[in-house]
Amino acid sequence: MATPGRLSAAALWLYGLAMRLARPLLRCHLRRRGGQEPLYLESVPERFGLYLRPAPEGPGPRVWVHAVSLGETRTAALLLPHLRAQWPGMRLLLTHGTATGRTEGLRLLREGDVQAWLPWDDPQAVTRFLDHFRPALGLLMETEVWPTLVAQCRRQHIPLALVSARMSRRSQLRAQRLPWLSRAAFGDLAAVWAQTPDDARRLAELGAVSPRVLGNLKFDAQPDAAQLAQGRALRAAAGRPVILLASSRDREEAALLQIIQTFWASSPVEQGKSATNLEADQAAPQWLIVPRHPQRFDAVADLLRAAGLRVARRSAGGVWPPPAAADGAPTIWLGDTLGEMALYYGLSDVALLGGSFEPLGGQNLIEAAACACPVVMGPHTFNFAQAADDAEAAQAACRVPSLEAAVALARELLADRPRRAAMAHAGEKFTAAHAGAANRVAVAAAGLLSGDTARGTGRLPLREPAAR
Repeated sequence: MATPGRLSAAALWLYGLAMRLARPLLRCHLRRRGGQEPLYLESVPERFGLYLRPAPEGPGPRVWVHAVSLGETRTAALLLPHLRAQWPGMRLLLTHGTATGRTEGLRLLREGDVQAWLPWDDPQAVTRFLDHFRPALGLLMETEVWPTLVAQCRRQHIPLALVSARMSRRSQLRAQRLPWLSRAAFGDLAAVWAQTPDDARRLAELGAVSPRVLGNLKFDAQPDAAQLAQGRALRAAAGRPVILLASSRDREEAALLQIIQTFWASSPVEQGKSATNLEADQAAPQWLIVPRHPQRFDAVADLLRAAGLRVARRSAGGVWPPPAAADGAPTIWLGDTLGEMALYYGLSDVALLGGSFEPLGGQNLIEAAACACPVVMGPHTFNFAQAADDAEAAQAACRVPSLEAAVALARELLADRPRRAAMAHAGEKFTAAHAGAANRVAVAAAGLLSGDTARGTGRLPLREPAAR
């Protein structure tokens, strides 16, 4: 019988066989994604554990951080200074699964560090990966747990922790469809450091051993001060209030377009033809859309143009945002650049939270709150449930049942300057109160590597979640 929480040899062999047989599907996926994002076609052998360059040597420990995509890579950036403080000679191994993550990760590398694709989760590829890089410690950011990878790390005595871990109810139900696999994968982790008590409970139900709550690393992010100042200056010069659809997902832009076109059809003020007094100005907001995924930038621009709208793309250069059209024709501003969310939040009077108006789980609202931008979110925030609930309790965000209701509330907020100011101030207080997770995680990681189980499992003074 297999040890509780571990895969039996037969189960691991069957899973590994399935992953090997799926290799052609992975190659097809990479070719398809590479048509839009060429970086997917670079260093493809790494996906199968074949690394052409030797790993740099050095005196410090090689600490492996896996950040699958853009969001996790930005979260890892918050943790790395604290890890380097624990080990001044640390050599970083930074792995990714997506092109946006790998591009963002380049900025985080120092001399002696190395970046690579995480291999496909079959035994041969994972073994080659671990033998090539020989990490002293592995840190998986937020959600990325692979059964073979976890099993091989345990077999090779490499401590592997899930960091700033989150687990929605929906993801938990999916994982429980294969309990023999999920319980083994989560149970073999050396440590699990969760964002919230609810995350810790769900991870424990999936098999994680004694998960601890160390908080959400995203609260340690500080908005880019120069971007924020630039955005606020642009807002002051815009001459009309700005409503942002932030980190929008598929179908949300089309739904928003339908709603605002209804307003434009019913009101000449909405067409920008009358904005001389305060009441008219409040009734005629400027719309700014920032899609979540860069591969959708062109598609969103095409969607807007197909509706007969002018589109001012940030990536086009020149004066941005442009002055109002002389003929009063409506223009949508499109934020189609990466790494400038602080500018977009600074430019906006109110932000509608993308991903929350379709059953997609919502996007991270913490950055908006830190930028003092009032947030209106929809009903679907299960990916960031605790942060969303706490922001609402702190009065930094409001929840509504639909995108149509969100647009209506945003327009009300434009007419209520004191309420907007109160929400902005509440957002800054909310993010400041929850900071500190990065240092707690770094201390716990040092304990895990040194064998100090009290520190490594996260038995540290913990801050209780914000009162509701």
